[in-house]
Order: sequence, then structure tokens, then C-alpha cells
Amino acid sequence: MSSQTPHAITLLPGDGIGPEVTESAVRVLEAAGVAIEWDRVEAGGDVIAKYGTPVPEPVLQSIRRRGVALKGPITTPVGEGFRSANVTMRQALDLYACIRPVRSLPGVTTRFEGVDLILVRENTEDLYSGLEHRVTAGVVESIKVVTERACLRIARYAFALARRLGRQKITAVHKANIMKLTDGLFLECCRRVARDYRDLEFGDVIVDNCAMQLVRDPRQFDVMLLGNLYGDIMSDLCAGLVGGLGVVPGANVGDDVAVFEAVHGSAPDIAGKGLANPTAVILSSVEMMKHLGELDAAKRIDAAIHATLAEPRLRTRDLGGKASTDAFTNSVIERLG
Repeated sequence: MSSQTPHAITLLPGDGIGPEVTESAVRVLEAAGVAIEWDRVEAGGDVIAKYGTPVPEPVLQSIRRRGVALKGPITTPVGEGFRSANVTMRQALDLYACIRPVRSLPGVTTRFEGVDLILVRENTEDLYSGLEHRVTAGVVESIKVVTERACLRIARYAFALARRLGRQKITAVHKANIMKLTDGLFLECCRRVARDYRDLEFGDVIVDNCAMQLVRDPRQFDVMLLGNLYGDIMSDLCAGLVGGLGVVPGANVGDDVAVFEAVHGSAPDIAGKGLANPTAVILSSVEMMKHLGELDAAKRIDAAIHATLAEPRLRTRDLGGKASTDAFTNSVIERLG
């Protein structure tokens, strides 16, 4: 049962399809009986003119005060424009662990069945530090920052998460054969932490081989531990194994704050048309409920999503159905136990 005291949660609807899919999650949580006091805040390109940044300080303050946020997708310009709002938020709030569970879903036909893995991605440094400069005309340089502190922190998080969830194996993903100092440090730190978790199997794999192994048989992986860039790329690859970005949840976690979000983009081409698939953000809200201890609600929402996806006529267009965003959401709500 839901707690009688409402949870104070920040809501960032985002842009593009963000407001539509986050509203679906809000409706489902309400129907599940979870008491929530939402603080709705604005972030993204539309607020730059007013605040000079896509992530205004009041947004960060709201998340810090409440400790938990549900976030819709925010558009990031490619090759120009403002810095990624997601990267800005992760670094400002020290959300050092990006968690992306990837599971096969009933009724979503893919090349593989029984996929059930978790990607744990370091979220604050690597090439995403944003340290780029122009050396001379036609030559630019980007600096990859890897620190012992961040590597040990994400490794400890991954091993502790694996033990808590009853997982058996952790695989560190790297390119230490070429980047011997940066990725070498990451791998050495993972090995150091592994020695404190003798009950868990530990291995490592070079990132390009990992990509091949994933498309051969993803079931050989359990918990994957990755740096920032590799984690970003591999999480999208893994999403493709189970039906795409529209069915995979995500969380960005720090010591004091957690932001839950769908991993897909803002899809401005279908914004406002009622075509968006809200599955990923609803599943992200399920992960948020687990984080808050609302285990019964999490279980019921998860089961309702599965029951809805199992019926072809109830799926959204990206999954081969014809259901609108609202129709899909209504179907989930009707199936809440």
C-alpha cells in the first residue's frame, strides 16, 4: 500500500513529447494510489531566453530539496547550440551513476528472448567532461578525464547493486588495450573493488568485442559496468535488443539525489500528435517507486504494463499497434490490480 504521507517529487516535463509521456506516468501513479506532491519545473531550450541556461538554478534547488525527480526528454542540439541539459544536470547534482535495466517484455517481439541485464554507467566525467578546444584551423581536441575517485565510486555502486539485487556476475567494459592510462585506470579500479566482493563473478571485455557479443547473445551478460561514453552507446544498443528506447527505463543516481527518466529523445516530429509511447517513462516511474519503497505500487504498475503490451491492439505505433498515448495509458490504468 502507498504511504499516507505524500512523496515530494520534482517533475520536469521536458520538451517535444516529454509533457505527454510524463503526464501519462503521473496519471498511472495516481491511479495506483501513490500519494505525491509534484513540484513542476521547466528546463530545456525554451527557458534559455529567460534564465540563460537550459537548467535554471531553481530546478536544481527543487531537486536537491526533494531528493527525487521524474524527468521527461529534453532536446539537445547537435553540433551547435547549448550544452546538453542532461549532462549539465548530472554534473551539477553529482548524479554519478546511470542505471538502465534492460528486460525483454511480453508481446514485444525481438530477435532475443529472456534478456535481463543492467547497465551501470559512470555519469560525470570521461569525454563528457566537455573539455574541448580548437588547437588550430581544422584541428580540435577533446580531453578524456578519468579519475580514481570516480572509477572506484561507480565500481562500488555497481557491485553493491548487484549484491542487493541478487545478481551473479559483473562485466567491466573498457578499451584498456589502446587507452592504457585512462581505461587502464578504470579497469584497475574495477578489479580492486571486485576483490571485496568474492561472492560475485567478475570479468572484463573490450568494448568493441562487447558490442559483438551483445548482438550474438545478450543473455551472457548480467550487470555491465561502463565508463560514460561506452555506457551511453551500449545502453542504446541494449535497448535495441528488447524493442527500442521506447520500452527501457533509466535512473541517474547520486548519494543524496535520484532523477528517473526515459532514455529516449524528445521526438519533436510527433510532439502533440498523441502518438508517443509512454512505456519508458512509466517504467522509469516504476524504478522510482522501488527507490521510494513503494514496492506494491511498483509491482502492480509493472504487471499492468506487461498485460497491456501483451495485447497487440493496445500497443502504440512504434511497437506495431495503433493505440494513442492516451489509449495506451488508459489500458495500463485499467489493468492495475
